[in-house]
Amino acid sequence: MSSLDSDSALKQLLDLSYRLSTERNTTKLLEDILLSAKSLCHADAGTIYLQKDDHLYFETVINNSLELHLGGSTKNEITFSPIALYYPDGSANESALVTIASHKKQTINIPDVYECTRYPLTQAIKMDEQTGYYTKTVLTVPMLNHEGDVNGVMQLINPMENEKVKQFDSVKIELVEALASLAAVAMSNQALIDNMEQLFRSFAELIAQAIDEKSPYTGAHCRRVPELTMMLAHAVNDIEHGPLASFSMSEQEKYALNVAGWLHDCGKIATPEYIMDKATKLETVYDRIGLINTRFDVIEKEIEIAYLRNQLSEQAYNEKLQTLASDRSFIAIVNIGGEYLSDEQCQKLMQIAARYQYNSKLGPVKLLNDEELKCLQVQRGTLTEDERKIVNKHINITIKMLESLPFPKHLKQVPEYAGGHHERMDGQGYPRGLVKHQMSVPARMMAIADIFEALTASDRPYKEAKKISECVDIMLKMAKKGHIDPEIFAVFIEQNVYQEYAEKFLSEFQKDSINTIEVLAMLNEKSH
Repeated sequence: MSSLDSDSALKQLLDLSYRLSTERNTTKLLEDILLSAKSLCHADAGTIYLQKDDHLYFETVINNSLELHLGGSTKNEITFSPIALYYPDGSANESALVTIASHKKQTINIPDVYECTRYPLTQAIKMDEQTGYYTKTVLTVPMLNHEGDVNGVMQLINPMENEKVKQFDSVKIELVEALASLAAVAMSNQALIDNMEQLFRSFAELIAQAIDEKSPYTGAHCRRVPELTMMLAHAVNDIEHGPLASFSMSEQEKYALNVAGWLHDCGKIATPEYIMDKATKLETVYDRIGLINTRFDVIEKEIEIAYLRNQLSEQAYNEKLQTLASDRSFIAIVNIGGEYLSDEQCQKLMQIAARYQYNSKLGPVKLLNDEELKCLQVQRGTLTEDERKIVNKHINITIKMLESLPFPKHLKQVPEYAGGHHERMDGQGYPRGLVKHQMSVPARMMAIADIFEALTASDRPYKEAKKISECVDIMLKMAKKGHIDPEIFAVFIEQNVYQEYAEKFLSEFQKDSINTIEVLAMLNEKSH
């Protein structure tokens, strides 16, 4: 039947127009647009090319006579090389109809390939010789977007009627041009989505880079956590047994989790770096241990002067110097903050502070002022209670920043994913004190990723990197005490996520082995 079926054409155009706003698979939509064009024009063959990077790429190739269907929704790979739009010298490649249509932004209709002298068709004829096909009538239509740019080309070959090749009449040409416009809109929509997602991903990575410039330690953390989070997400998503077997994530949900991973510590951009990277207890913008050592030097000189003035016996002099050296060494060790400081050691610090002072032109000077003594008496780590509150506040700032962003629907969970990595399953975390059932599975994943990265990190100025076995032992205890999700931690161990991360980020000395069966057995003791 040669005449165009108007009802069928209208129905297909309406259906394709509707799918422009509902079909998420652009490849499938483009293939269906090509199939509609072929069907309405009774064309024996057709191809859609996508234009990018100054090349035309074969997207879908269909030829009924040759029983060929490549690309598109099929698993049949297209092996044809992309067609360059320009030669190496920059001049336009006009050796093929599709490149000419792209350059001129015009439809090209060839009634008879073998009689045409206006366009170079040697490649088409050569292809016929290789395949045994007979290309007679060719319609080539550029796909122009709303800005007048070409984002692809549609080509139809040999419209058939009663098993004979006919020509494309004006009605069919207009119809194919309309379908090519629909294909261009589909391409533009997908390009807009891709560009926006790339822009947002780049913005998220830019935030991490900004933190990196401020603190190379935290910046590296911001880059590693999203990678480990996604490793764990893929493992949990693929698990086929256990309490998480029914859990799954769509590609959009995985993308949202990846974005959340990059932004999970964005609030640290407001944290002072001298606190964020505080390597010793006395460090502010500089380590005040140097100032205290200067005071020790002054006190030592005063002891020497007293001895030279016969105010001290030699025995008293030596005892004072020995005590002074011992106290200086004790403060230097305490300042590092590597070990837990006992109550007895805190009391000793108070005794040292009360023991020493010297006179200056401004009056008496204590060895340790009240603020320095408070810093040195921190029992775990290097941060005072006030400084720890400032550091912890970064998660409040993170949540506030992310909740202020107008995320599209598929990214609405980013604030929840990113804002929960300091929460605990038992409700003892911060900032909201959530319990397990109040947190999503992805948020609980990120909490585990955040902790494992922190334990294994070798670039922190205030701690040494731990081996895998040490980290797993610590996290096993955390899982049994209600700190982290034991079910997700089980997947982390069982699916060797820790090993995958170690191969990419850890040094050789950290890569020791663990007995996974034993770890999982100990973990299960929690729930039985």
